[in-house]
Amino acid sequence: MEDLESTSELQSRLSSLSVSSFSGIASKNCDSNLLDRLQSTDLSQPVIYMDNHTKMDDNSNAKCNVQQSTEDQEKPSEPGAGDSQELSTSEKTSDPGDRKALPPLHPASTWTSSALKELKSKLRQEKDSVVTIYRGDIMTVNVPTVPEAKRVCWEFATDGYDIGFGVYFDWSPVTSRAITVHISESSDDEDEDELELESGGPVVPGDVEKGSKSVSNSNLGEILPVYRQDSHLSVQGGSHDFPGEGTYLLKFDNSYSLWRNKTLYYRVYYSA
Repeated sequence: MEDLESTSELQSRLSSLSVSSFSGIASKNCDSNLLDRLQSTDLSQPVIYMDNHTKMDDNSNAKCNVQQSTEDQEKPSEPGAGDSQELSTSEKTSDPGDRKALPPLHPASTWTSSALKELKSKLRQEKDSVVTIYRGDIMTVNVPTVPEAKRVCWEFATDGYDIGFGVYFDWSPVTSRAITVHISESSDDEDEDELELESGGPVVPGDVEKGSKSVSNSNLGEILPVYRQDSHLSVQGGSHDFPGEGTYLLKFDNSYSLWRNKTLYYRVYYSA
């Protein structure tokens, strides 16, 4: 009997208690039905879970899109096919090194003769056939081509010492049929080479001792490079067939000599 009374008393006390009797806990009336308070879950509908892998893919795609848009902003616009064609055409037109190649030149025919005294004796009788080339100087004989001949010939000798000799051909149109002689110091030729170099002409560096010479004129072809010839021991001779219209440049080079002047006996003539 006492147990029943204690149980009923406990129930009456519990029924008198409310949520508001405890501090820090707020009461909330739930008027809706229990089924309404539960989420309406239809098990027939698929449930979509947003896992970490999907989020990472979304983030990576977003980063790629941002990076690609940044690259598109920074990347310069590429020219079209027509622009590239116009650019290549203008580059070819404005290229100073794009010059027409010169025709090939055949080598010269050369020979030597022991008739040194006879040639000197004969040339002493002719006007302007004996000249003195001073130390450091270069003498150039300009011989234009003529319709009446087919080749140019030369012979020369010196007293006591050798001299450098070379033959070149200038393809520029002939303006005069006169054979002219030009004597210059090696410094003058160097100045001319510098001017030709500034104007864009090709330069072939060389040395008289090694058998070559600087060629700066873009129309100038080399037939015989400048070599030191033993013209004091034997007569040096040669010839060359005309390759076309132009001017031969026969160079007698004493630029390598610092102390000695050279006495030169020479003659240049045409042959049919």
